[in-house]
Amino acid sequence: MYEERPSRALPGAVLWRAGGNGGVVLPDGCMDLLWVDGRLLVAGPDTAPHPAGEVSGSGFAGIRLAPGTAPALLGVPARVLRDRRVELADLWPAAEVRRLTARVASYGDPRAGLEELALLRAADGGLPDPLVTEVAARLRAGQGVAAVAGAVGLGERQLHRRSLDAFGYGPRTLGRILRLQRALALTRRGLPPAAVAAAAGYADQAHWTREARTLAGTTPGSYATGSAGAKRETPEPSGSRTTA
Repeated sequence: MYEERPSRALPGAVLWRAGGNGGVVLPDGCMDLLWVDGRLLVAGPDTAPHPAGEVSGSGFAGIRLAPGTAPALLGVPARVLRDRRVELADLWPAAEVRRLTARVASYGDPRAGLEELALLRAADGGLPDPLVTEVAARLRAGQGVAAVAGAVGLGERQLHRRSLDAFGYGPRTLGRILRLQRALALTRRGLPPAAVAAAAGYADQAHWTREARTLAGTTPGSYATGSAGAKRETPEPSGSRTTA
């Protein structure tokens, strides 16, 4: 069982819940604040597929934060959480985490508690840097790193450093992951691999196949037939639904 809906209060965020821990989580550039059997955890930005079962539990809820927005809320650079799942108590004072855990537990639906927690952090100065938001939007639109750096007034090395803190990896990697998500969305719509490659911005079908293997651990054909085991749904920050 898996379901999700866009947050009505936090732009670009998605509230979700799942039963069990099967399937595979694919890279999407996002970070999640998780509620797992009464515990608060953070899922960092991924560079490769992760088995959903690497965090044990019988029921999961989360708020998925759009690329670049989580570090300001968490007070932790994204690069230190790359490809990691950590207890929130490893990042924040234990007493504060106990208080927040009790608060989230008081909600009938823990997703609402996670949403409130994120809103409180945002109101307390945890808003994302507008430059980071623009970088993510330009990369999502398929712009190259040099063009993005020029548009936001940074050198490419400066952009790389800022991106490591904001997204967990450099702009080139984030661009590849966002392009992967575009391609997966087109695949779910039933487009053949060659058409997906052209529409998503790959050089050719072979390029798309290599990127799918590297970033998603599957092939376009296996993904299209559902044999890859992927289960995570990953909306764009606008709230439009796509499924990875």
